[in-house]
Amino acid sequence: MTESISKVAERAGQFFRGKSPIHQAMLRLTKALGELKIPFAIAGAMASNAHGHRRTTADINILIRAEELEKFKTHYIGRGWINKFEGSKNFRDAVCAVDIDALLVGGYPGDGLPKPVSFPEPEQVSEVKEDGIPFVSLKTLLELKLASGMTAPHRPRDLDDVIQLVRANSLPKDFADKLEPYVAEKFCEMWQAAQISDEH
Repeated sequence: MTESISKVAERAGQFFRGKSPIHQAMLRLTKALGELKIPFAIAGAMASNAHGHRRTTADINILIRAEELEKFKTHYIGRGWINKFEGSKNFRDAVCAVDIDALLVGGYPGDGLPKPVSFPEPEQVSEVKEDGIPFVSLKTLLELKLASGMTAPHRPRDLDDVIQLVRANSLPKDFADKLEPYVAEKFCEMWQAAQISDEH
């Protein structure tokens, strides 16, 4: 038991120093997609980290067009990357042993059903943060996580991420005015929750 706890701590330490397999996989992916001139942006937990909410994760989410994902796969599957399974849109960095989940432009977060928030074009919402890696903007990240948490009850982590992002960025309540109206009320609810301290 002690050994596994220490290994978990070691992995977390690597992660927060930016030296984990996930960070290496992001760099490899950025280089590979860059060589093919394919626009993309990192979303999900790694984008949360880029925007100040520090937490570990086991995979990478990328925002990408379906046809450009196919272009990447045609070029790179079998050359350091493998499909998760036949026909899957998701794939795996076989060198770093990291799963990569594709969020296809035009698709919908959460339950996957049509809603006012969809996965946008990466060029419209990306902000280059570090090492040349493009991450989705904070506004976009909040909209996607709110829409996901609102429609997928099995994903409460998304709403907790919103609370932590509010805290990490000291966001005012009226940040809701910048968001897609569909998620604005839920943002205000999460903002209120973020004001409650765990200290007693």
